[in-house]
Amino acid sequence: MASKAREKLDGALPFSYQVVEGDQVRQVDGGVIDEQLLSIYVNGESLATMMCSPVQLEALTVGFLYNEAIIDSADEIALLQLNSTKAVADVILTRGEVNLPRRMILTTGCGGGVTGQELSKEFPSLDSSIRTQPAIVLRLMRQLQGAARLYNAVRGVHTAVLGDESGLLVSAEDVGRHNAVDKVAGQALLDGIHTGDRILLTSGRISSEMLGKARRMGIPLVASRTAPTSVTVELAQAWKICVAGYVRSGGMRVYTHGWRLGLD
Repeated sequence: MASKAREKLDGALPFSYQVVEGDQVRQVDGGVIDEQLLSIYVNGESLATMMCSPVQLEALTVGFLYNEAIIDSADEIALLQLNSTKAVADVILTRGEVNLPRRMILTTGCGGGVTGQELSKEFPSLDSSIRTQPAIVLRLMRQLQGAARLYNAVRGVHTAVLGDESGLLVSAEDVGRHNAVDKVAGQALLDGIHTGDRILLTSGRISSEMLGKARRMGIPLVASRTAPTSVTVELAQAWKICVAGYVRSGGMRVYTHGWRLGLD
């Protein structure tokens, strides 16, 4: 474990701590997850400040702009530049005028992921006939765990991935579960990967804002190692999104539109 801690791993900082196991105490040279503020400016105007992991910041910025419906494609960005400390992302759009929501402060706490959108009115029902099988979701969740490099090294971070029956397409990690989904959206846009009719998997709770991001990305199936909220289930039912929770140990709980997984 000490050797892992001494390796340079973006998003983690070396840290020595004590491990207590029964009556035994040992010192370990390990690490902790890194966290920083990122302020996003669009055409010179302040949009949002968020706490995040200092990795994939371009993807986070692009994905946040997309999921907040400020842009519809990466082609609308004329310039994206991080300052020397990577604490500020300056975005210049190809159009001069843009209507930004009020400035938002985003945190990584349980109530985090502030959005300027009213989800219940934002999207119609998803027009997708995509179906898959529970075995595919279970396989992708195992691949998510393998892709969680920061989590496997120091814990304290969420993972989100985009995949389909062929396997993982995009993966991202962040201290904020909302940020991890934004990073997936942004990386997909930057890489020219279509997100519609794919599967989104996350290690964190599926809140209504998280589901709103999935709907914006045109994703008909969202799976998590934990649970959805009541509003998430209501929105998923209306948007025809299959929501599966507690995907682990060969099983899962399917809350909405089980027909997408071949269930009666």
